[in-house]
Formats: sequence, structure tokens, C-alpha cells
Amino acid sequence: MKKKINIGTEIWHIFCIIIAAGIYGFSISNFIHPAGLLAGGFTGVSLLAKEIVLMTTGTEIPLSLIYIPLNAVPAVISFKFIGKRFTVYSLIMIVLSSVFADMIPDLHVTGDILLCSLCGGIFGGSAIGLCLLSNATSGGTDFISIFISERYGKDAWNYIFAGNCVVLAISGLLFGWTGAMYSIILQFVSKLIIQFIYRRYQKQTLFIITEKPEEVYKVIKEVTNHDGTLFKGIGLYKGAERKMIYSVISSDEIRRVVSIIKKTDPNAFINVMKSEEVMGNFYRRPNG
Repeated sequence: MKKKINIGTEIWHIFCIIIAAGIYGFSISNFIHPAGLLAGGFTGVSLLAKEIVLMTTGTEIPLSLIYIPLNAVPAVISFKFIGKRFTVYSLIMIVLSSVFADMIPDLHVTGDILLCSLCGGIFGGSAIGLCLLSNATSGGTDFISIFISERYGKDAWNYIFAGNCVVLAISGLLFGWTGAMYSIILQFVSKLIIQFIYRRYQKQTLFIITEKPEEVYKVIKEVTNHDGTLFKGIGLYKGAERKMIYSVISSDEIRRVVSIIKKTDPNAFINVMKSEEVMGNFYRRPNG
């Protein structure tokens, strides 16, 4: 049965994507590019290509002329393997953010390269996080990262960060190491902000000791569509039989699930642990 589209929700997502694109464009034009920094992913590759063209030909070309074509192949992969609506929304973000970066003037907010790297990371990371919450991405390596997460169940942000170091090395060799090293701060701050805002591909393990295992399992199943395993043991303090449910869910679902479990069984003992990697069947909500 085809899922019904909520028009109001979709309009809200598009509105948030437009806001995210504006924030990202502002971050590039006022913090990242003026300070000679490189953002992560295809944005950084595009900025590097833009500088190389300027250095070799003396011509400054718009960022959008590089960034949009560069995202063509990852967009096709996303359309085929991740989701059609997700890809269309991401293309909106890709086009608008690069256009905004070209159109928004440099307001000369600060000339301090450290402040530029910190603010660029905060603004850029917040924009990408908002974009991800709106069922879209800023494109490029984000497409690849989400594809790896969807297909293999791994958090790929660290691998993408390592790949960015190659681009930074090229930048350092061509334009000096100061900007390249401050770009590491920019990308690291951006990564932290994204992971703080968007936790879908991070996983948490729940250990729940409860006298109402059926009701608690029903909450987990209905809220997250994840399964659970029931263990029976002996509490060492009183020697009484105890029941424990083990389940792994996405980090963005933790607060809601725990809140409902506590209402279902106020006496439940809940231990939440971060899961580094999960292998096997793990339900993932489709991107659409």
C-alpha cells in the first residue's frame, strides 16, 4: 500500500530546505571562501577547483557552475538506491545553496581565520543538519555516506572526513598549509554539529528490566518498528526473577521511546548504550 503524502509536511520540509540553503550559502560567502577555507565533501572540491581555475586562468567562475554538475552522478545513485523524493529535495538544496553562495555578498563579518573556521563549521553544520531533518542532503559525499549507511548499516561520516583530508592536502600543496589546517577545524566542527542534530544513522542499545515486558515490547514495536529479545534472570539483591528486554534502535528515536516506556512502566530500569556497529537485519525508515 502506497504511503499517503502529507502536503503540509512536504511544504514545511521544502521551506526548511530553502532556509538551510540560505544559511549554507551565507556560510560559504562570508566565512569559508573569504578565509581561504575548504568545506567538506563536494563543496570543498568545488571551492578548490574554483581557486585552481582562478590561479591558472585569472577567471573567477561561479561556484554553481562546478558544484551542480559535480553532483550529477551521486544524484543518480541516490535516485536509484536511496529515494526519489529525497533526491529531488536534495537537488533543491544543491542548486539553491550554490546559487546563494554566488549571490550573497561578503559582509566582512570577521577577518580572523579561526573565527571563520569555527563559525563556518557551526553555520554550515547547522544548515546540513536542518537539511537532513527535512529529508534531504547537501549532496555529493552526503549521498555516498547515506548510501553506505543504508546499504551496510555503518556510520560513514568518519570515512568521509578522512577522504576530505586528501582534498586538503592538495589545497595545502597549492595554496599553503595555513588554510588547509584551519579547514580541518572547520570540517571537524561541522561534523560535530551534524551528528548532534541528526542521529538517524547512529544506534543505541536498550536494556530494559521490567515487570511488564509485553507492554514495553509493544511500545518499542509500534514506535520504532524494531524488534526485541526477552531475557529471564535472577535479581541478585532479592533473588527474585527478573525480565529484561534487549533492543537496538536509532538514536533519534531514543527520547520518545524511553518517555513512553516510563509511562507504561514507571518502575522500569532502563540502560541506554551507544552501539558502534550493527550487523544483520536492522529496520531503517525509507527516505522516500
